[in-house]
Amino acid sequence: MFDFMNIMNKVKEAQAKIKETQARLVHLTATGESGAGMVKVVVNGHRKVVSIEMDESLINPNDKEMLADLTVAAMNKAMEAIEFKIKDEMKAATDGMLPNIPGMDLGNMF
Repeated sequence: MFDFMNIMNKVKEAQAKIKETQARLVHLTATGESGAGMVKVVVNGHRKVVSIEMDESLINPNDKEMLADLTVAAMNKAMEAIEFKIKDEMKAATDGMLPNIPGMDLGNMF
């Protein structure tokens, strides 16, 4: 028989850990690069762009499309990288706290 109170206490503990970890995510960063490092984008764990760096040789009014494409590619890479970091942080925060329920993937909650 399940110990319902124990499970509820674990859920509350997990919620507190998740909230604490989410507050720290602003300090977690990931960088995405494109054009062999000529464009770099840094995002934080709140999925906000922190900075964009561009090699000066790319700043050409006649080739705005290439700069835009490289920036988008770098941003997408940074967003992808931060998603993995966020999942790792959240998994570490709740590891062993919640019961392993087959078919329930808690990693997609964050």
